[in-house]
Amino acid sequence: MKYLSTLLLLCFAMAVSAQAKYDIKKPFTDEKLAVFEIIVKLFDGMRAGDSAMVHSVFRENPDIFTSSNNAEGKPMLHRGELQKFLTAVGTPHDVAYDEPIWDVKIEIDGNLAMVWAPYAFYAGKNFSHCGVDAFLLNKNEDGWKIFHLTDTRQKEGCNVPESIKKGRDK
Repeated sequence: MKYLSTLLLLCFAMAVSAQAKYDIKKPFTDEKLAVFEIIVKLFDGMRAGDSAMVHSVFRENPDIFTSSNNAEGKPMLHRGELQKFLTAVGTPHDVAYDEPIWDVKIEIDGNLAMVWAPYAFYAGKNFSHCGVDAFLLNKNEDGWKIFHLTDTRQKEGCNVPESIKKGRDK
């Protein structure tokens, strides 16, 4: 019983910490928190340069896309590959890849979840780009896993919250 109480307290503390870190305005239900923890694990793995941690949040052969504009300003959709993403994360680099998110929206119906979150991407302290991450997750006996990720990317018109910007000055 003591172990269970300690475990529950630890889970609650992690949930509160994750919600504060990612600028979430209201607490999530338990199921939404379980989905959100997968997204947090992805970004923690990116920051740590841990491709195994990042890989653990994805289903096999996920769809990965980026929606942006080409050099002429025309809309384009680029298909990415999980292995290339994992290689980029896991290859040693001098600065941390940090992607803070805010105003996270999570919707769940049965074993399907959708996460929508504006983000800003930083290489170390340097701002690179911003956009929105759109995740689709599926729940099975292994728990929640990402099977689809599409992000948008732009370098201008980013409305990054002051709380996120302030964290870059450290």
